[in-house]
Formats: sequence, structure tokens, C-alpha cells
Amino acid sequence: MSGQFSNRITRIPRAYEPDRGADALAAVPDVTGALRDVIMGTAGSAPYLHGLILREADWITQSFDDPEAALAAELTRIDGLGPDVLDDGLRMGKRRIALLAGLCDLAGVWALHEVTGALSDLADHATHAALRLHVGREITRGKLPGQTQDDIESCGGMVALAMGKHGAGELNYSSDIDLICLFDETRFDLDDRMEARAGFIRATRKAMASLSELTAEGYVFRTDLRLRPEPSVTPVCFAMDAAERYYESVGRTWERAAYIKARAAAGDIKAGAEFLDTLTPFVWRKHLDFVAIQETHDMRLKIRKHKGLGGALKLEGHNMKLGSGGIREIEFFAQTRQLIAGGRDIELRQRGTCDALRALAHKGWIEGETRDVLIADYTAHREVEHRLQMLRDQQTHSLPNTPEEFDRLAHLMGTDTASMRADILQRCARVHDVTEGFFAPAEMDVSGVEQSAELRAITSRWQSYPALRSERAQAIFERLEREILTRIQAQDRPLEVAAHLDGFLRGLPAGVQLFALFEANPQLIDLILDIASTAPHLAQYLSRNAAVLDAVIGGAFFAPWPGRAALESELAHLLARTDDYENALDASRRWAKEWHFRIGVHQLRGLISADEAGQQYCDLASASISALYAVVVDAFAQKHGTPPGRGALVLGMGSLGAGRLTAASDLDMIVIYDADGVEYSDGKRPLAARTYYARLTQALITAVTAQTAEGRLYEVDMRLRPSGKSGPVATSLESFKSYQSNEAWVWEHLALTRARPVVGDASLAQAVEAFRIELLQSRKDDAAIRQETMEMRTRLAQAKPGSTWDAKSGAGRMMDIELLAEAAALITSSPTQDIYAQLECGVRAGWITPDEHDILRTTYRLTWRLQSAARLLTGGVLDPAVIGTDGRDFLLRSTKAESIDVLADQISDACDAAADVLSRVLNRSVPPL
Repeated sequence: MSGQFSNRITRIPRAYEPDRGADALAAVPDVTGALRDVIMGTAGSAPYLHGLILREADWITQSFDDPEAALAAELTRIDGLGPDVLDDGLRMGKRRIALLAGLCDLAGVWALHEVTGALSDLADHATHAALRLHVGREITRGKLPGQTQDDIESCGGMVALAMGKHGAGELNYSSDIDLICLFDETRFDLDDRMEARAGFIRATRKAMASLSELTAEGYVFRTDLRLRPEPSVTPVCFAMDAAERYYESVGRTWERAAYIKARAAAGDIKAGAEFLDTLTPFVWRKHLDFVAIQETHDMRLKIRKHKGLGGALKLEGHNMKLGSGGIREIEFFAQTRQLIAGGRDIELRQRGTCDALRALAHKGWIEGETRDVLIADYTAHREVEHRLQMLRDQQTHSLPNTPEEFDRLAHLMGTDTASMRADILQRCARVHDVTEGFFAPAEMDVSGVEQSAELRAITSRWQSYPALRSERAQAIFERLEREILTRIQAQDRPLEVAAHLDGFLRGLPAGVQLFALFEANPQLIDLILDIASTAPHLAQYLSRNAAVLDAVIGGAFFAPWPGRAALESELAHLLARTDDYENALDASRRWAKEWHFRIGVHQLRGLISADEAGQQYCDLASASISALYAVVVDAFAQKHGTPPGRGALVLGMGSLGAGRLTAASDLDMIVIYDADGVEYSDGKRPLAARTYYARLTQALITAVTAQTAEGRLYEVDMRLRPSGKSGPVATSLESFKSYQSNEAWVWEHLALTRARPVVGDASLAQAVEAFRIELLQSRKDDAAIRQETMEMRTRLAQAKPGSTWDAKSGAGRMMDIELLAEAAALITSSPTQDIYAQLECGVRAGWITPDEHDILRTTYRLTWRLQSAARLLTGGVLDPAVIGTDGRDFLLRSTKAESIDVLADQISDACDAAADVLSRVLNRSVPPL
């Protein structure tokens, strides 16, 4: 907003010393109306501003027409200062902008962010002007090898990073500026870097003197370079590469917090921004980082102890920045939450404190009421801080110690002393109440929690587990233990729940991060207890991949399923931001684990059915393979050129092709390529087409199955390819067609009824699908198909006879019914890959009666639900006797059975009936079409 100052006045300070106010009014005789009252109150209460008005009377009088234009013009004047007038010119700029910002602040013409923004802009322009002058002199003297006059504006690759409030554009009224000065060593030959370093060190020292030395004209900004790494042993300016190595190896939490606000403010802005980009993994951790809460709390306590700020709150001498309920409490409150979740959500990476609070509320990390309270109190605190500093241009944050000075401050704030004191006291107490519980959770005493001898026998083991090896993990867990025990004892079967939790904790390799997560989000304890007591396999998965809990609180965990296309797009976007191949493999695994865990929890909680879970697991696998395939092809092409011809296609087989996976499924795949007559690739190291695709396929398999630091993505089974394990891992389109047309067994054509393209060249996918349909249409000998299917049933029954709780193998169970469905699709030439749709084809052809279809469909649905539950609960074949009461309850909910005994009878009866149907149908000719 712009316009005349006088029309925008919303508040007016009062004159504590009317004589000073009158003195200032005499210096600006042209001001009228409410503006006179502003000048009177300002000069009559703030000696520093009184002096500035007298010194810059002519300039400020002209500035009242348009304060924003006056600010812009003064910054432009600073940018154009010549070497001979720089130091004095900067000090004039400081006087003018300090006066303008002070008056705009006191009169309410500018909001807080406009006041602090003006001061921050002044710091940017002044710092750049000083660096440009002194680095330019080093260049002119030939002390920065290879740099010319054209490099002066970019300061020869040197940058000043603005830290703290300067970086956030939130400078307070009489603040010093925290800078980290670095230079881009890549602009210099290796042999010249030490000489360049010495030149930048000289330039930095001289530039800081231009800003901070007190002369007859005053000073510009006090500068502080101590936020650089190891300031006691490092020079005032050093290489970006050295800084990056430091942060990667020994950077601490407080330095991560500092870099939330970091900004390239002066010098080579582009190089500075690129350096900050390299620090993104250091500042913003990939997992939710609740350990930052404890570390920030420790930092707060150290500051309080060092500054002597402990004890009860009293206003005399109270530090508005560092004291209880002060500015720093709000900043830490926001920054810590940003550190916790900003690695996952870039919208939380806000430099400004109020912007951060708004983003945190928008993303559900804090309540809207908390946001509003803290923003209002932060704004009020900062305004009090500004007025304390306006009085005498002192870098102070402390309230007065005498009644007289309290009265002076109240006059400058345009209020009475009693109201001001009450308001400050109320706000500090409120900020303390809001923030203290987050940083310093109360210690828990478990001595009062009654434990039976059996429960104590379980819980007494916990301290010996690896997860509680470190002192920090023990300290957090001690605070948590009462909460955990209380929630365990609220369960229907506490001993059983405790025993399952014991298994989870025993398998947990480290506990600090997870326990801190629980402490900040106690509701997650119930989720862990639910998982541990219901699905030991999922709990074991969780103990090895505890970071997946990030997704529960860091995103839309319970939102509707996004579908394969959205998943693929999300992962592709994530992989595009990774900086190398290995990191891409790790990123794909972390991402897939979170979604895999989400599906399991949704199924466990009854939010989705077994059929829905099967489709979601398939969506996830397809999206994972598709996005990772692009990364593999790109990396391979960099060495050996783009794929010859039309490229390759990943064909999903088995359950992947049918769109029906479980929590523990591996992936059946075939890779088909079409070199289209191209014999060699066109890369730096060309390969023959056959070799190219064989090695590309092997690279894809390795990318999916390799055990990296983040585990394995999926197990892959390629045995359904032509010639099985003895055939090449990648098959040309022509070879695939020839084999399927002339050599393939009937069971291989049965398998093709569930084949589905997953990723690859679109035209190749269309060609393969067209051939598949053509092949299915060519199989008209239903007798041969039925005979082969019966023989295959016999072989499977001999190899895996099955048992009551084996949903997959055995007569009348999943594999048996799937064989008949595939035979129905093959006999009727249907392209559908869905098991239920394939059975329908048999009905429409008159081969399977409606009653038989109902038996098969009902049995398959029951066995699928059993299989899906078994894989989620145990990872293998189910044994109801060992899965626990909660696991059995989940199994009964999933299958809609009344009891385990009833379920066992239902499975046995249904499978016997399905087996009879299968025998009848396979011995029955298919009616002519």
C-alpha cells in the first residue's frame, strides 16, 4: 500500500518529554494535523528518534508524501554510491530508513512485516554495496586470480548469507546482522584458491568495517560472523565446498534451525542460492525428526542458564526475546515443527515466523487458535522490542528496571503504564503456556501404575533391548512408559497386548526417533498396540521400517486411495529430485514402504476390504516399477545410448497381471523388447540390441530386488518368460510371438490370460496386447485345454496338497479355481485378466452353470480373504492358534465368520464343493459357440 503518511495513521505515541517533542516540531514546520502529534510523541519519548528528526528533517518531510517511494529511492541511492562516499553514504541511508521505519511503525502506517522488511532491505543493499567495493578493489589489484571488472558486481563469486531475522526479512529495529561469508571455489583454478581465499578474507574484514565502525556519521549495522562453522578456528570467509563438508559431517540441530531462515542476501546471489540448495538434505531431513524437540529444549535451557533468565516471570528487566514467554519461544516453537516435518513437506519451509505458523496450521501441525494467538503475541512482542530499541538505538530486548523508564516506554507505545504492563505480562504468560508443554513434557512416574507379576515380567525386559541402549532413548522412554502401560491396561487382554508389543520392541534396532514420535503424538501408541497385537508380520515390518509412521501424521494417511496414475506421478516427481542413482533406489523404497504400510493399516482397521487391498497393492507395485523403470532406462542410456528401436515392455504376469496382490506378494514379470531392425545402441559404449536389452532387464531386476540401505523394493520372479529359467531374461517381440505360437505349452497360454502391460513403449504394449488377443482367439481346442488343465491340477496337488488354513494350495482353493478361470478365458478367447470376469466367461459360454459359478465365486472370495488376511497377519500360511486373539478377531471380521471353528468348517465345505465343481466342469465339453 502506498499514499500519504498522514492519511494512514492508526495510532499516535505520546510525548514523555514535551520539550523534546516541541523541538522536533520546530525542525519540520510544514507538517500538520495528526502527523504533528506523531512527531511530537515520537521525539518526546525516544531520544534517538528525536536526534534523527533534527538531522534528517528536510528528507523526512519530503518522504511523508509517499513512504514506500521514499524507501525505494533511498535504496537506489545506496546502490549507486561511489567508493569515495560509500561509508558516509551508507550511514546516511541508515539514518533515513531507521527514521522512516520508526515513524511508520509508531504511527501504524506500516505493519510489522513492512517495518522489518524495510530494515532487512537496507541490510541487503548496504552489505552488497560494501562487499562490491572491497571485493572489487581486490579484483582491481589482481588478488583474485582470473576475476575481471565484469565480476565485480557478483563479488567474484563471494556471497553473504543472511541468517536469523535478517535472512527471514524480520530484522528488529536496532539489530545486528548475522552473516556467513563464503566464496565459490569452482571459479578458481586449484592452484589459485589459497590466494583467492586470502583476498576474500581481506575484503570481508574491510566490508564489515564499512558497515559496523562507529564514525562521526554513526554506523550502519553491527555485524556478527560467528554463525559460520567453528568460528574460533575458521576464517571470516571460506570456500563453499569446505562449508558443505562440515555441515554434512558434523552439523548440529541448532545449525539446521539457523539455516531455515538462511538467504543469499549480498554478493553472488546465484552461487549462494545454489549452495543453500546443496544443504537441503542437511536442514530438511527425509524423515519426521522429533528428536529436534528435545535438542531444541536443551538449547533453550542453556540459553536461559547462560543469560540468567530462569525463575518466576517479573516485568522489571524481563528479556522480551529470550525470557520466559518471549519472542524466541515462539520462533523455536515454529522452527522445531518445521524441522520435524519440513523434510517431507516443502510448504513448511517458510523463513518468516508468522508465515511458518500459518503453514503449520494449514497442514494440521498446530491448531488454528494456536496460530492466531502466537501470531498476535509475536507481533505485539516485536513491537515492544522495537520501541525499547527506538529509545536510544540500543541492541536491547529487556524491559526497563525503573518506573520512570516504564512510563517512557508506555508513552512511546501510546498507552498508559498499567495497561501496558498488564498486556505484556498476560502475553508472556500465554506464550509460555502454549510453548512449554511442547518442549518440556512432564516427567512420568510409573511407580503408581499397578502391574501384575506377569505384566512386570514382560515390561522388565524392555530396558535390555537394543532400542533402549542409548541414554537419550532411555530418557524419552521413561517419560513414555506410564502412558504405554496405561494404554496397555485399557485393552481387553493386556497381557497378550504387552507380549506382542514386547516382540515389536525386541525387533526395533533403535528407539530415539520412534519414542520421540510417540511422545509428540501419543495417539500413535494405540496404533502400535493395535498392529502389534493383531498383525505380528506388519509389526515386524514396522520395527524394521519405523520411519513409515511419518506418513501417519505427516500426510493424508486416511484420505481416499489416489489410484495408480497419481501414485506414479508422485514417485516420478520424487525420483526426479534425487541427485544420483543410488539415492533414487533408496527414495523409491522409502516411498513404497509408506504406501505399503498405509494399505496394511487401512485393511487392518477395516477401512478397505481384501479385494480393495489387493487392487491397491497392485497399483502400488505397478507405479513403483513404472517410475523406477524410467530411472533405470535413463541411467543405462547415459552409458550405452537410448534403447534401440521401440524399446522394451514390462509385462505383469500372475497376480500382478490380474491386479490382485497381497502384503507379501512377489512380482511375476516378463520383459519384451522390439529393436525394430536396429542392431546396436547409439551410446558412448554401444551394445548389440540383444545384449542391450538383456543387461537393461538385469539392471531393472537389480534396481527392484537389491538390498540397499532402505531394504528391498520387491522380490521378482521371471520364470514365466519363454523357456523359463533357461531362457534369456529379455525376449524380442518376434521371438516371443514365435515361441508362443509354435512352442509354448498350454499352461503358458493359460498364464498369458492374466498378462498385463505395466510399463514401456505404448506402441509396443499395444502390439503385445494385440498378439495376446490374437493368440487367445486361435486356441479353439477346448478338449486339449481341459486335459492340460486337469493334468496341471494333478501336478499341483501332488506338489502342494494344502491344509485347512492354506488358502492358496489344495483342491478347490485359489490356485485351483484360478486355473479353471484361466481355462475359461482361453477357451472363450476373452482378453480379461480378472478372475471373476474370467469365470463369467465360462458361464456365458454355457460351460459353467450359474450354480457352479456361484460356488466357485463364493469359495474364491472366501479363500482370497483368508489369503489376504494371512499375508498381512503372518506373511505366510495362517495358524489361528498362534496369531493371538486380536489376530483371530481380524480374521473373523475379514471373512465374516462367527468363530474360528465355524470358519474352518466353512473353508472345508466351500473348498470341497469347489473341487467337485472343478472336476465336473473340466470333464465337460464346451458347448459350440
